[in-house]
Amino acid sequence: MKEKILVLEDEIGIRSFVSINLKREGYEIIEAGTGQEAINKIDSEEGITIALLDVMLPDMSGIEVCKYIREKYDQVGIIMLTAKSQEEDKIEGFMSGADDYIVKPFSIKELMVRVSALIRRVKKEAVSNKQSEINIPPFLLDLDKRKLYKNGKEIELTPTEFSITKYLMSNAMQSLSREKILEEVWGSNYLYDFKIVDVNIRRIRNKIEDDPSKPKYIRTIWGYGYSFRKEE
Repeated sequence: MKEKILVLEDEIGIRSFVSINLKREGYEIIEAGTGQEAINKIDSEEGITIALLDVMLPDMSGIEVCKYIREKYDQVGIIMLTAKSQEEDKIEGFMSGADDYIVKPFSIKELMVRVSALIRRVKKEAVSNKQSEINIPPFLLDLDKRKLYKNGKEIELTPTEFSITKYLMSNAMQSLSREKILEEVWGSNYLYDFKIVDVNIRRIRNKIEDDPSKPKYIRTIWGYGYSFRKEE
């Protein structure tokens, strides 16, 4: 079955170019030229795996569309397409729930690598040793269902957040460098800096910590990375 990708881009030339190349790779493409059209498509089309969202749109920001998708479809992978490269724009996109971003102008080869890597994350199955869960009270990570529970209550995670959480919990009490996390989740060919790791950690903390400003589960190892700690 073909993976279905939503392409939201208001410039018809760019949208057609991206869509044609994705189709050549065997993907099924759903096109949208406005934010509202994208929202209508995501609500009406079943089985969308990835959404490519342009940030600058005529009716609303791609960030707003990203937030909408995250609220209703947490397992859809999201890549932001932006002409901006400023740090605050990247952070806003990630905090809104994006899994990745790519700055215009971009090469089709780079886009294909990003799309392929994110699909692997979205579709990634349980670990090869057949372990079905990681239990570190008060958390239970169900690897088969790809769900996280805290005291029995489900915490919704994006595909990227799940991958990070699984890596941290699989190596609980160990100090993991940002570089190792980046390589494990985004792949060894990822070109960007460690800010993507920090922002995603911030997002996870907002979901799992009793007080995100004083995290007790995901601890910062200053100048190095992060460590998942058991409840004391």
